[in-house]
Amino acid sequence: MEETNIKYFTTGELAKLCKVNKQTLFYYDQIGLLSPVFKNEKGYRYYSIQQLEFFTVIDLLKDLGMSLRDIRYYVVNKSPEKFLSMMYQQREEIAKQRMEIEMKERMIDTKIDLMQKASDLNFSNITLEKLPEQTFYLSENIENITDDTFFEVLAGFIDELYESYLDTGDPIGSITKREQIVKGEFTNYSNLYMLQRNPKKGRSYFKMGEGYFLIGYHVGAENTLHSTYERLLSEMERLNVTLGDYVLEEFIYDNVVQNSEDQYVTKIMIHVHL
Repeated sequence: MEETNIKYFTTGELAKLCKVNKQTLFYYDQIGLLSPVFKNEKGYRYYSIQQLEFFTVIDLLKDLGMSLRDIRYYVVNKSPEKFLSMMYQQREEIAKQRMEIEMKERMIDTKIDLMQKASDLNFSNITLEKLPEQTFYLSENIENITDDTFFEVLAGFIDELYESYLDTGDPIGSITKREQIVKGEFTNYSNLYMLQRNPKKGRSYFKMGEGYFLIGYHVGAENTLHSTYERLLSEMERLNVTLGDYVLEEFIYDNVVQNSEDQYVTKIMIHVHL
């Protein structure tokens, strides 16, 4: 190697600076992503200070989910304009990831809060409560649909919640209209919903006005829900209140926290008129 004031790094030195093992640099050389400036007569690789910066960019792009294949495509076709365009794209990706992380953080906080509150509940109690106005994001109508169609609606609803950053961590609930309750069709739901604590502008929501609800809890599988509904309807008669416009249902405990359906807990909130 000629005497020069230019400083070069061995593979081991660059690997240490980049906090990777030497095999990573060997692989990058093999696929044409980051090759040494030169190799001496013994085959030792030498890298420049500029390549340290380039490795930092490669590492950044990898962390953002860009494949080595796409990064190599840029390496082969690089230019200042393409680099700037790539950086703009990656900045948008970071903004998207930040929104996803913030949504997941809200989801975790909500689930912690709900689970802590659930531990204080007496599931045998029936209470008459005045609930404040609440805002829900609804699925499309699911009355009288087949199981296959229900799966499609549910999958689409979950995707929409996630992609639109509307998943608050609250349980996905279901709304049943008054007509179905009167007919005893307690599980013929009209829509799925998710509570929106801070509704986003530009979205269509269902606003549930302030009102009174008879609230009870069903412990067990869905196919035994009717027994709890019958108990709630009997309590309505005793309290001399009448059925309102709809009923809300949502899981308190499901297969996320319980292994047996017999231990599932469903919260039932019947809108009533005093």
